[in-house]
Amino acid sequence: MASIRAAARLRPMANRLPQKSTVRSHRLYATATATKSASTSANEQPYFPLEPSGPIIKTTIPGPKSKKAIADLDKVFDTRSLNMLADFQKSYGNYIADPDGNVLLDVYAQIASIPVGYNNPHLLEAATSKQMASALINRPALGNFPSHDWASILRTGILKVAPKGLDQVFTAMAGSDANETAYKAAFMYRRQQERGGAKVEFSEEEIASSMLNQSPGAPNLSILSFKSGFHGRLFGSLSTTRSKAIHKLDIPAFDWPQATFPQLKYPLEEHVAENKKAEEAALADVERLITTHHLPPAAVVIEPIQSEGGDNHASPAFFRGLRALTKKHNVLMIVDEVQTGVGATGKFWAHEHWNLETPPDMVTFSKKAQTAGYYFGNPELRPNKPYRQFNTWMGDPARAILFRAIIEEIERLDLVSHTAKMGDYLYSSIESLAKKYPGEFMNLRGKGQGTFIAFDSPRRDEFLKKAKSVGVNIGGSGQMAVRLRPMLIFQKHHADILLEAMEKIVKT
Repeated sequence: MASIRAAARLRPMANRLPQKSTVRSHRLYATATATKSASTSANEQPYFPLEPSGPIIKTTIPGPKSKKAIADLDKVFDTRSLNMLADFQKSYGNYIADPDGNVLLDVYAQIASIPVGYNNPHLLEAATSKQMASALINRPALGNFPSHDWASILRTGILKVAPKGLDQVFTAMAGSDANETAYKAAFMYRRQQERGGAKVEFSEEEIASSMLNQSPGAPNLSILSFKSGFHGRLFGSLSTTRSKAIHKLDIPAFDWPQATFPQLKYPLEEHVAENKKAEEAALADVERLITTHHLPPAAVVIEPIQSEGGDNHASPAFFRGLRALTKKHNVLMIVDEVQTGVGATGKFWAHEHWNLETPPDMVTFSKKAQTAGYYFGNPELRPNKPYRQFNTWMGDPARAILFRAIIEEIERLDLVSHTAKMGDYLYSSIESLAKKYPGEFMNLRGKGQGTFIAFDSPRRDEFLKKAKSVGVNIGGSGQMAVRLRPMLIFQKHHADILLEAMEKIVKT
């Protein structure tokens, strides 16, 4: 009933979209595919009634118009990492369009960053509000000149969905920025403790040596990360990124430790003893590094699911063990929820699956939130003096307003619970495909983790390329993984289209 009521509310909102040409193109898609997606299931009402009933393929991808536009773009912008050229004005819901009239089911979603669909009517409404217009044209330097309503914007949006036990936020620009500022907070907290508290002043030696990049002002501390982890491409975050060499080559890096991340074997139920042993060994490696590394870690940073590194999972017991180690050795725990956060795993925050006794010290976020930052609860993680954690923008109120609208959509349509259910359906269906086509869908993982699902393909790059030819935009990670990152408004009829396409790919 919730889905039916939601769809009924969406219809009049869609008719009020400010971009009339966009709405017209959506109707053309529906006509071109003969029937709207509402007819795909008698029991399922679409969140986006004007979506096409399926992909539309008119040309190879890229087609002639895209090739021409890409060549033009390449004159002024590096296009070597280009996946496909998009026409976002004609993209809608779960579907991404290109200049040649191709419309693909998008289960990659801008690298897991689109939460509630392209051209979502509620987001468009928020984008055209007076509050948004003011935030865009009068962008404030938040540390110095926050707007009069900034506290309200935070409380009704970002902080409304704060992880349990974390009631403050430092806003940032992107995931890498969120992690770097969290690292800074960890270092300042550690040194504040060693110094004797927030009220103890810096020594003259500390002040002078910091300007020379030397100890004690620039202390010999580190952030411990994990092999195959990814935390960003800025200087500090890059030193904790261990997924691919291409990210790190030629860039000076800190001599920071990396611990072993447990490499689980699948299916999990067939390798219980081996996986438990692997996780115990990984935790032992963490404790060894915390206690013996020549640059003592001020914090451990970890992803709930290693995403860019190949969709690597660990059990809740492993993460509870890691939290126990950080508490034991007075090391902060930073959970990087940049890719896993905002509902994709069937919980709003993936670390909710762990049932920790005490919350992480900091949780970083970005991507689906469309804004960025880190949550924290301990007031001592706020630096003891102004300007220590500072930059001109310190985030973006316009993006915070957009996240608030995203949260409203998620709550209105109960999309976190919906994603958990969709994940169960999608996982079991791919499991059936794996049995039908041995060796094609290997190491299927993500059971009980919403739609945050992945598998290994023996011909991964070919698989991704063929997917476009059958109307699906899908992504990879690590060396062999095909990762699914559909939007939260991904429904059963979309899953059936995806499953049919995946079977068609392996059959050819």
